[in-house]
Amino acid sequence: MEQKKVFYATGKRKTAIARTWMRPGNGQILINGVNLDDYFPAGSAKITLTKPLILTNTRGSFDIQIRVKGGGISGQAEAIRHGITRALIQAEPELRSPLKKAGFVRRDPRIKERKKYGQRGARARFQFSKR
Repeated sequence: MEQKKVFYATGKRKTAIARTWMRPGNGQILINGVNLDDYFPAGSAKITLTKPLILTNTRGSFDIQIRVKGGGISGQAEAIRHGITRALIQAEPELRSPLKKAGFVRRDPRIKERKKYGQRGARARFQFSKR
């Protein structure tokens, strides 16, 4: 009896980190032990994270289990998308070029800039009063 292969990848976006396990199956997606539709009730987040599967026509081919923490809804969705993309490349290396062309392979490096001392925020200054 052959053992089913499991593909693991980590996806990141802003402060969200998604650990992704992918195995051949029927397309079930579990996020933190909860079904996809229950975890992300908003449609935009679901569309974002399933884009790599739709692009490569592997929507019903893999069962995906995800542990995600940190960030907000869009950050988590994009971290999951990054993790799914990396796991797909591990499973089928020939899918790399269409995924790369769509811009899913590269981690989005944009993060919140830190607040500086003597200022109200990262770039915002305290209001100047001449008198």
